[in-house]
Amino acid sequence: MQYGQNCLNQVQLTLQKSAGKGFKLSRLGAAQLLISLGLYLPISVVFAQNPVDADIATIPSNGGEQDRVILPTIILKAESAQPLVGQLANTSHVGFLGEKKYGETPFQTQAYTDKYIADRQAQEITDVIAATDASVFSNGVTGAWSENYYIRGFASSSGDMSMNGMFGISPFYRTSPEMFEQITVLKGPSALLNGMPPAGSIGGTVDLKTKRAGDQPLNRFTASYMSDSQFGGHIDVSRRFGENNAFGVRLNGVYRDGQGAVDDQEKKTELLSLGLDWRGERARISADLYTAEDRIDGVTRGINLATGITVPKPPKPTILLNPDWSFVRSKDKGAMLRAEYDVNDQFMIYAAYGQSKTDYQYNGTMLSTVTDNKGTLDNTIGQLAFDLAKTSADVGLKGTFNTGQIGHQWVMNATYYQHDQNDYGQRMVHGAGNTTNIYHPVWGKPAELNLPYLFSSSLETRSYGIADTLSTLEDRLQLTLGLRHQRVKTASTTAKNYDQSAITPGAAIVFKVTDYMSIYANYIEGLSKGGQAPATAFNSDTVFAPQKTKQKEVGLKLEYDHFQHSLSVFEITQPNLYLDSDNYYKSDGEQRNRGVEWSFAGNILHDVRVLGGVTLLDPELSKTKAGINQGNVPTGFAKNQAKLGLEWDTVLVPNLTLTANMTAVSKQYLNQENSLYASGHTVYDVGARYHLDAGKLPVTLRASIHNLTNKAYWGMPQLSNLALGAPRTYMLSASFDF
Repeated sequence: MQYGQNCLNQVQLTLQKSAGKGFKLSRLGAAQLLISLGLYLPISVVFAQNPVDADIATIPSNGGEQDRVILPTIILKAESAQPLVGQLANTSHVGFLGEKKYGETPFQTQAYTDKYIADRQAQEITDVIAATDASVFSNGVTGAWSENYYIRGFASSSGDMSMNGMFGISPFYRTSPEMFEQITVLKGPSALLNGMPPAGSIGGTVDLKTKRAGDQPLNRFTASYMSDSQFGGHIDVSRRFGENNAFGVRLNGVYRDGQGAVDDQEKKTELLSLGLDWRGERARISADLYTAEDRIDGVTRGINLATGITVPKPPKPTILLNPDWSFVRSKDKGAMLRAEYDVNDQFMIYAAYGQSKTDYQYNGTMLSTVTDNKGTLDNTIGQLAFDLAKTSADVGLKGTFNTGQIGHQWVMNATYYQHDQNDYGQRMVHGAGNTTNIYHPVWGKPAELNLPYLFSSSLETRSYGIADTLSTLEDRLQLTLGLRHQRVKTASTTAKNYDQSAITPGAAIVFKVTDYMSIYANYIEGLSKGGQAPATAFNSDTVFAPQKTKQKEVGLKLEYDHFQHSLSVFEITQPNLYLDSDNYYKSDGEQRNRGVEWSFAGNILHDVRVLGGVTLLDPELSKTKAGINQGNVPTGFAKNQAKLGLEWDTVLVPNLTLTANMTAVSKQYLNQENSLYASGHTVYDVGARYHLDAGKLPVTLRASIHNLTNKAYWGMPQLSNLALGAPRTYMLSASFDF
């Protein structure tokens, strides 16, 4: 509102100066003046009367009554700018601090809208968060057993995604994004804000905000196609009922099936979600329920390199390097309930509770090793399965008050998370497997599925957090202080149990230098349960104690004239875990990631939008046992990335938007010695979408080509050295509102 008032004062000053000179101003001239201002300032101008009725109005130079003509009322309404045309939201979810505006958030966040998700034709969360954000690295592999991405140089687990701010409810390994209206990436450790992520992600977390029914009825069907022969459909229906539209229902259903762009790889996705909400004068209640199934036949596991073998030339990107008969299947169900009540205008209480269940099966290669420089590949077959039951709860209080000239926004909450997991299978199927070649693979018969019981494990976390955001200078200066006490308890039938607690503090400050520019700094700690050695390690059943991480960050944010810039410098330190050359998984030393991030979004011209950024990382194994590999770069991600998304609403054909995307990444080291690496690469995407009203039936057509040049490149997946990036992929969709 202050911004709009400044604009109004400037207009009044202009009119006063004009009046002093006896200037004559028509109503149409007044409109032109205000519209001209509106091109440069984020205000909307609403006229109480129609300008076509305008006559010349004389503003008297001597204050005489005989010359005075009353101008029609002109109402200026200050609104939040909409610089990103539906791609990014103006607010982000920042843990238990709630929703924060871009310029008032003392952390780096990126919040994608459902429009952006639909326009990307995304089939999983990684498709959304890794497309244009240079702080998020993805290996580009398609059809893997899990989503795989890094944030600020640290691996993030898909199991650490939160749903409506709460861990443990979303699908476990892969999530189809159609039931979400916003996907937010919060960069850096977040134990204070969210509690400890169950799998210990520290480079950042992803929050999924479920869809709610809008005030207008919605009936939308989207038909989709992906090369080579995958077809699908998505139905999205919503209604509101009752007095003041108090009760809302939102239903989403998805079905996709067929072969993808990789030879002999088929993908199947099923999703059904229901979002319910009720909003009263002071109370709000919401519920979310979903069931999902994800299956891949011909699953990508990746390959390893034997000692002394150099990185081979990548084969054609359409080749499947793991058995065509292999499969991975995950079934997920979840439900959550949330209630909020405004005791008064300064005090609110809330509570949320949720449960989910995952059933997982995998049958395929456990270890595929290239044994010579001709590409000979030896395969060991493994079979794994687990059932996982999760429970999550969050209760809290929020309020505001003033002490003199200082305002306070405080919050207190308690969180609870618990999961029980039973594992089945055999890590090595005797008599199964075959030898083939990565350039011309030929696969034998499938291994018969046999899943004997292996072990059980559980994790329980409890936390209590408190934070206060102090503000002064008309909210231009905001200081957030808080801490969280976290208890972590693990149990396993095969590993040592753990029961300890830790306190993780956090502090952040933001200062709005002008209405358009803010500077910020933060110090925040993270907490993660000890890692577990991979199945291929000699100490595969070892579970390490919880570990603390620390982040220091300073940054600048600029939001002006339909554009956003942010520049940040950060350092994150974490105890180092790695698989040593003796095949033992160890927790020795420290990894330190320093980096610079520049991100931008908005209109560079009236009809041209950009979204992208550059990240330069300086990751280092800063402390290692006996100094081995000290100073080397950690494995699995690119130090440097540059990404650019471009959209042009072409004037040549109304309602036609042309799109392009570029992702450039540097090399990724494959071993701690830094003697092997996957080369850097650049991938280009192009696309278009067209909106039309076909007989009062709004239709949006979308087409895109990913990896336009069919670039063959290696990426490093979880649990393996190398996997092929996705080949050229064609995607088509058509959305109908009926």
